[in-house]
Amino acid sequence: MEELLELKQLLEQGKIPEALLLVDELEEMSLSDKINKIDSYGVILLIHLIKQKAENRSTRSWEISIENAVREINKINKRRKSGGVYLNQIELMETLQQGYQVALKRAALEAFEGRYETEELAAMVEEQEILTHALELIQK
Repeated sequence: MEELLELKQLLEQGKIPEALLLVDELEEMSLSDKINKIDSYGVILLIHLIKQKAENRSTRSWEISIENAVREINKINKRRKSGGVYLNQIELMETLQQGYQVALKRAALEAFEGRYETEELAAMVEEQEILTHALELIQK
């Protein structure tokens, strides 16, 4: 990664303020990547929770996808050295809320063999209930 090479050069040249700015940029890039990954797994989690609720059933495949999404979210969100998390409960909920409409559209393509439009599927489920359930699964 060219940023690391640049950081090494700045440190070797004794340009500490410039190196610290670059470190801040690298930290922000890393956090952004983690948030994007959490968002992606959050959408997968929500798709299956929406389908479960709308169809009032589950499949082994859906259960495994839910378990995998929850595991990956927790793995990505865990700070290795400090033992804390990157996103707290409020930030996790915000991320899930932002991904809900995407998940709903994708769930509409899959639930009931795609017979219902997004708005129709939305009327079959309670958004806040799905979001709360997703957050509970993540925090177990």
